[in-house]
Amino acid sequence: HDMVSIKSSTDLAKMREAGQIAGRALKLAGESIKAGMTTKALDKIIHDFIVGCGAIPSFLNYGGFPGSACISINNEVIHGIPSHKKRIAEGDIVSVDVGAFYNGFHGDTCATFAVGKISEEAKELLKVTEESLYEGIRAAQVGARLGDVGHAVEEYCSSRGYGIVRNYCGHGIGRDLHESPEVPNYGKEGHGQRLVAGMTFCIEPMINQKGDGIKVLRDGWTVITESGSLSAHFEHAIAVTPSGPVILTQP
Repeated sequence: HDMVSIKSSTDLAKMREAGQIAGRALKLAGESIKAGMTTKALDKIIHDFIVGCGAIPSFLNYGGFPGSACISINNEVIHGIPSHKKRIAEGDIVSVDVGAFYNGFHGDTCATFAVGKISEEAKELLKVTEESLYEGIRAAQVGARLGDVGHAVEEYCSSRGYGIVRNYCGHGIGRDLHESPEVPNYGKEGHGQRLVAGMTFCIEPMINQKGDGIKVLRDGWTVITESGSLSAHFEHAIAVTPSGPVILTQP
């Protein structure tokens, strides 16, 4: 595996600032989202907030991505492109993934929001996906292994009958948006890279109501569930520290 960059306490303080901006942008997105709004309008709110903080949206033009946030609705898993043509509707679940680059470091975080009244099944999916993120975070202790993190997410979701997206995973983060290591949402306990203090990475369960299968739409970005079922996505950037994992993207 590639070299993992170990962050100093100075680096971590800067990462927390970048993470704060991303976290606050995500919170604002959750407060702003409403039925009838286009995904482009939501993207603009997020963009303007990040820029207003003196930061740069990490995703804008990243690999050619045309938005500041990935906004994915219902059966869309990740990388939904903000659009003037796409309206958010009552009963939708909407995943909003945002990144902010500030003072040399990135923050990256995601949550899936309920729009108005959603089905009980959708509610349960959101609850389990979010809880699985915290299960993964709790496993990220000094001396543990990456497999322990993935296993914690996988075990929590698959034991409840949900599908786990295996083609995409979490990632190291720091001066670059995507660094080593890769952080899958499945794994074997006691396997994989050993976690040491100063490692920073994103844990981001992408969980489908039915089956692991996904496909990429012709736009080359949007990933949807093969089954057509709902998908949820929650993400935090964390630091591994001697006193346990620290969330860098909590607003």
